[in-house]
Amino acid sequence: MSSTITNEHPLIRYLEEHTDDPAMLAALRRGLGQIPGAVPATYRYIAPFLNTGKETDLFLIASLFALHPASDAEGNMGAHMRELCSTRSKNATENHFLQLLDVRRDSLETSLWRAKSILKSHDIPVNWHQLMYDVRRWDHPDHYVQRYWAPAQSKTKSASRKEKSQ
Repeated sequence: MSSTITNEHPLIRYLEEHTDDPAMLAALRRGLGQIPGAVPATYRYIAPFLNTGKETDLFLIASLFALHPASDAEGNMGAHMRELCSTRSKNATENHFLQLLDVRRDSLETSLWRAKSILKSHDIPVNWHQLMYDVRRWDHPDHYVQRYWAPAQSKTKSASRKEKSQ
């Protein structure tokens, strides 16, 4: 499995193109912690993309994006958390990451919200296209998303750079 996906999600592409729209970001942030679709103002931005994925995933990722719109074209949550280890307690970050890996899909929103808040506070960008892909497959019986994130979090930066150059 490669380190990043090559397909961009249309909703993420739209959000990335409109990060300078404070009204959009504010409306989408109001969706955090709410039942997906419960905030009418979010439909204005999500509705055109409802045929591109599971509705709950679209609302979740759009709300999280509005919280922290900094984008990265590479990596996954494991890689982003590894980067966080260089600016924050490694043990605390690893414990938080292990809790994230163990969470069930119905609790994923809260755990991702917490992780995104921490990443934002340390100015670490997120590969939103990869996160959309991963959230949509979180409940796969083989847990391949979680198995994919774990090694990315524990790799050393030099090993990661070496892998990219190959």
